[in-house]
Amino acid sequence: MASIGLWNIAREQPDRAAVVGPDGRQLTYAELAAAADRYGRGFQAMGLSPGDAIVVLLPNGTDLASVYFGAFQTGLYVVMANWHLVGAEVAYLIEDSGAKAFVAHERFADVAADAAARGGLPAAGRFAVGEVPGFTPLSRLGEDESGRPDVRTAGSPMLYTSGTTGRPKGVRRPLTGADPDEVPPAATWFFGIFGLQPFGDHVHICGSPMYHTAVLNFVANSVQLGHTAVLMDRWGPEEMLALIERYRVTHSHMVPTQFHRLLELSPETRSKYDLSSLRVMIHGAAPCPPEVKRRMLDWWGPVVTEYYAATEGGGTAISAAEWLARPGSVGKPWPGSVVAVLDDAGEPVPPGTTGLVYMRMGTSNFEYHKDEAKTRAARVGDLFTLGDIGYLDEDGYLYLCDRKADLIISGGVNVYPAEIENELACHPKVADVAVFGVPNPDWGEEIKAVVQPAAGVQPGAALTDELLAFAADRLAKFKMPRTMDYVTELPRDPNGKLYKRKLRDPYWAGRERVI
Repeated sequence: MASIGLWNIAREQPDRAAVVGPDGRQLTYAELAAAADRYGRGFQAMGLSPGDAIVVLLPNGTDLASVYFGAFQTGLYVVMANWHLVGAEVAYLIEDSGAKAFVAHERFADVAADAAARGGLPAAGRFAVGEVPGFTPLSRLGEDESGRPDVRTAGSPMLYTSGTTGRPKGVRRPLTGADPDEVPPAATWFFGIFGLQPFGDHVHICGSPMYHTAVLNFVANSVQLGHTAVLMDRWGPEEMLALIERYRVTHSHMVPTQFHRLLELSPETRSKYDLSSLRVMIHGAAPCPPEVKRRMLDWWGPVVTEYYAATEGGGTAISAAEWLARPGSVGKPWPGSVVAVLDDAGEPVPPGTTGLVYMRMGTSNFEYHKDEAKTRAARVGDLFTLGDIGYLDEDGYLYLCDRKADLIISGGVNVYPAEIENELACHPKVADVAVFGVPNPDWGEEIKAVVQPAAGVQPGAALTDELLAFAADRLAKFKMPRTMDYVTELPRDPNGKLYKRKLRDPYWAGRERVI
């Protein structure tokens, strides 16, 4: 029986296709393993050792896959930076993670150079695909070394999840000390939930940025299990259909916004492509409007599967047939996962009763990097919560009633208002500010800011332009408010608590907020 794992497959089936880049360039398993070995040797020659971190600011492509596996096999934490962050935000990731190397693409040259300077990263730790001033070409990393890395032990992604108090927090899992040639049983187990087995003719298509937790995991697991991964750089609905037909794609990980865009294609365009290879198209990251999901099931058939999960671990899944029988549910717990609904005292509530949703994945553990208080606050015993409200039915199916009260989910991306509020509040013309999501027909929600101007400041278009320009140097574009309104005073209680629902609810009047 053939062995799974990148390096094992490279030895036994060197010519098997591992990754297809956005430009159509294909890397075999042997080529991907060789590139990963070279970069792994390079990181070790720089003095990096297991437990150290690197930050990666690369678009989807073969370079990203090679760097990731190179760092993974040498026991490094890999921090994937969102392409849309500004220099100050990437610098925070470099500083907070203690990164000793930074790999960036020339597409993001200005942000990369700014971040490296702000983060105090030495020139010797900066590498670039293409031309970035002050960065060494990535092709030179490991060029003077030979053979496999001296120390090989499994590393881990270190994903950052934004906190409601502003700055994102890194989810840092203890390293296992495992041999990187041995694929953890959890990888085959997780894909098995969706009926995906090692090898065969499986082909995964990745149309979302790999800086997202689930997207990265789906690509990495696909490669480890012998599935070819087809990577898209900038997602387009018709391009995805064409790639599905060309490569006989069997599975993917998607968000509801992509479903919405696909459904906007004309019937003539949709019918042009052969999608008969599809077996399971998995969606998550944001709630999917029931009507959108029904239309996708009508088009693609019973291949649309939903899941609910967290960077921190644990989750649920529901097949198409189950969802049609229980519309609105996000499914039952994965095998080995625990899902519980608890009251404010941390006690279980009866079926059908709402409470905070808590989860655990097996015996896995994690901590929020440099934030012990947040780690403690999210836990009851060995369970953790994201702050989502929901209930379990009599058969153990989970239904979500609300997200975190203030969380904005726009196009499948979590946006935390506190971070935006904290930046806008720094402007001298702002006395108080509240940020929340309002309806958007394409993205689900868009960002609205309601500002209480400082005394003597005139509200209006000129002030809006000034505040947005101020925020643009501090926040990524996807975090920028789309619109800004003004009030004489925000609704707060005597203790200072903001009644944000009083501001948000009028914008949703007559509209169902999908949560």
